[in-house]
Amino acid sequence: MMWKEKYKIGVPLIDQQHEELFRRVSDFIQTIRQEGVWESKLEKVKETMAFMQEYVVVHFADEEAYQAQINYPDLENHKIIHAKFKEAVNGYVKRLEEEGFTEELMSEFGGKLMAWLIMHVAATDQKIGEYVEGQGGKI
Repeated sequence: MMWKEKYKIGVPLIDQQHEELFRRVSDFIQTIRQEGVWESKLEKVKETMAFMQEYVVVHFADEEAYQAQINYPDLENHKIIHAKFKEAVNGYVKRLEEEGFTEELMSEFGGKLMAWLIMHVAATDQKIGEYVEGQGGKI
């Protein structure tokens, strides 16, 4: 799995959700890369897609609510980043409906998910933790 302890921002709920996202995306990528008949992987792939669509909405809402609660100065920008990611996920869902669940499309989606997760959690979200620390960690 790609999750690393250094990705923690020190907010238990958000850290837990990030860890779950990493776990799901890692499983998803592993499923796609496994040897075997593509058709047999489809169920797992579809399950992950459904999970991602629902879970990111929940996670982003929680993350944004927390940022609002602590008066996080970069909240508006963070919301834009989240909205773009949701848009990207929905774009893939649309493509899958139109083009079908091809191995190529799924590999591309898996790679994008992981790259985004690492970028977002390791860079953007770390700033939340740094802000909390800068406030004396008492938020």
